Amino acid sequence: MAEGSEATEALKSLEDFDPQNKSKRNKFSFTCAILASMISILLGYNIGVMSGAAIYIKRDLKVTDVEIEILLGIINIYSPIGSYIAGRLSDWIGRRYTIVLAGVIFFVGAILMGLSMNYAFLMFGRFFAGVGMGFAFLIAPVYISEVSPTTTRGFLTSLPEVFLNGGILVGYISNYGFSKLPLHYGWRLMLGISAIPSIFLAIAVLAMPESPRWLVAKGRLGEAKKVLYKISDSKEEAQQRLDDIKEITGISLDCNDDIVSVTKVQGKGVWKELFLHPTPAVSHIFIASLGLHFFAQATGIDAVVLYSPRIFEKAGIKSDTNKLLATIAVGFVKTMFVLVPTFLLDRVGRRALLLTSVGGLILSLLTLAVSLTVIDSSRATVTWAIWLSIAAVLFYAGTFSIGSGPITWVYSSEIFPLRLRAQGVSIGTMMNRLTSGIVSMTFLSLSKAITIGGTFFLFAGIAMVAWVFHYTMLPETHGKTLEEIESSFGSFWRKRNVNPTAEGVNNLNLRLVSG
Repeated sequence: MAEGSEATEALKSLEDFDPQNKSKRNKFSFTCAILASMISILLGYNIGVMSGAAIYIKRDLKVTDVEIEILLGIINIYSPIGSYIAGRLSDWIGRRYTIVLAGVIFFVGAILMGLSMNYAFLMFGRFFAGVGMGFAFLIAPVYISEVSPTTTRGFLTSLPEVFLNGGILVGYISNYGFSKLPLHYGWRLMLGISAIPSIFLAIAVLAMPESPRWLVAKGRLGEAKKVLYKISDSKEEAQQRLDDIKEITGISLDCNDDIVSVTKVQGKGVWKELFLHPTPAVSHIFIASLGLHFFAQATGIDAVVLYSPRIFEKAGIKSDTNKLLATIAVGFVKTMFVLVPTFLLDRVGRRALLLTSVGGLILSLLTLAVSLTVIDSSRATVTWAIWLSIAAVLFYAGTFSIGSGPITWVYSSEIFPLRLRAQGVSIGTMMNRLTSGIVSMTFLSLSKAITIGGTFFLFAGIAMVAWVFHYTMLPETHGKTLEEIESSFGSFWRKRNVNPTAEGVNNLNLRLVSG
């Protein structure tokens, strides 16, 4: 009885929707996005803090460079496990409770790492941190894309990247602050202190509503209507979004019951549709998502974030204090520049920012590679090359943050249709983390094998391939509803007379190169 009256109240609310109050309504979406993005602070902190903690872990536990590589990179190998679990779990228990669980997992990981007495126990704690990372990378963008109005979806979906960069900066600052403590305690506090915000996050997230798309997929129309009323810009948009979700979920558009039986279960047949019998549009979406995530990491961002103290040491900065201060500068630049796409995504679109960003990565990586090669091959101090390498690192951090970093998550979370979204994003996240793990676990060894300058030349070459991929494969999604985007991908293929296969992509790239 109570559920029926709640649905009736939701219907009345939808009918009485006043477009003049849309700014007020958007505040609700903004609040939901902020709460969901808080998980990214923990994610960023766990990434950033290890760059400085690794210096002291190596000294305290007497471990080798290879063991440090594994310690820093293994979290990215663990995180696909978390992404896979989160993708399945979010379809079962909902997006909101999946975020709560991510906070709990981060809490366990922080406690275990902070209490670590040896390398093996520290690796055990990193497993929980890695699973929590996988949860966070997947669920925050998915939830935010599903509660965002079309007009501000780019802005709101980019917030996790803003918070992630803020978390990285806090991690760098933590490195500097706790480095003054005795060796035995300093790095343990760096890692363990994140347990405190994990508790507050798990509690705060309970104030969020559930995703309306998940509610409709579960047949809970009354609750979905109530949420859509609060997060839409207009009465028409709220009704249109409800109708679109109903159609995809297999519910009659004329159905206004508060609870219905859903015949098309979300998540059912996902793997078959993605891998065995995909439509041209789904194939294109899947390739685009994998490519975005691969290139975002293969261009070397984790090498810069995790090993910036080593890079600055190669550039001629010797003291721990100065290396950590320079690293804080990297975190500050990343955090400031990530605000650019936050305000421009819904004005200039995704493609322009992404292509500009990758172009900047190419320039900065080539500059860094040349300057580090000059420093490495010179016996005397080359002051101009030192300053140029520092400037290149900062420029790289800034250009990554205006596009390649945030847009990867915005774009990949909005292009998958509802029936494939959670699982599709989880696969992209796995690609992201596995590539990140490979980069972070091989950077020191690669630098010794082909020199640090040669390593950045390699990253620059990958960035050039990335620019061609983004230009040829990614249609603009700005201003389109989530339900309209799938058809955009199909038409994008047809306009270019390209088949969504690896052969088709290769032929297109060959024509571009030869032309």
